[in-house]
Amino acid sequence: MTAPVFVVEQVPDVRQFLLDGPEGRHAVSVKRLRVGEAVVLTDGAGRWAEGEVVGVEGKDQLTLRLGALVEEAPESPRITVVQALPKGDRGEVAVETMTETGVDAIVPWAASRCITQWRGDRGLKALAKWRATAREAGKQSRRVRFPEVADAATSKQVAALLADADFAAVLHEDREYGSAALATAELPSAGEIVLVVGPEGGVSPEELALFEEAGAKAYRLGASVLRTSTAGTAATALLLGRTGRWS
Repeated sequence: MTAPVFVVEQVPDVRQFLLDGPEGRHAVSVKRLRVGEAVVLTDGAGRWAEGEVVGVEGKDQLTLRLGALVEEAPESPRITVVQALPKGDRGEVAVETMTETGVDAIVPWAASRCITQWRGDRGLKALAKWRATAREAGKQSRRVRFPEVADAATSKQVAALLADADFAAVLHEDREYGSAALATAELPSAGEIVLVVGPEGGVSPEELALFEEAGAKAYRLGASVLRTSTAGTAATALLLGRTGRWS
């Protein structure tokens, strides 16, 4: 198994480092790491270093011997998923599985047909949950560059994002609409890919028109209809394979 990942605000350029606080407690009390075991420290933004446990103290302190600092370059093409707000905890499920799969950015979208709407304190708490989920899933999947989770976007803001993309797609399952297969779409070898995943009720005609005006096209994944909480993960996996990022 690859070494467990622990997050620090800044990966230090030092030979020895004390890991304490919540991450140190998790390493000692949950992971039960011992002297001689390997770890990875990262800031979640691509900067990381391998380390070896050289000392354990109490329930929340590890002394690490660190190797050389590494700067991991961003992947290309970059994949952003605009995720309509699902009901209940399905939003966290979507964020977790997309993070584990390899998405680079997630944009929560308040689509017109979303039952869930983020307003006031409730919206701030929900956004914080998405960001915490991305962080924990990034650690679990041994990533050193975690996906960015943006503030919730309106349809007009999503359209602006699509207009700037090198490839813009809206997942739309309506067989009468004439959407193309994402599996055969011509994809860029670099730049930005933006994919829109609608709510359970689907993307509205007005939103489709707005996104098409911004340069996005409608695509389907296959004959079956996926839930909004799984469609983004399936599409991300397809794109990662087709662009060579999984090769």
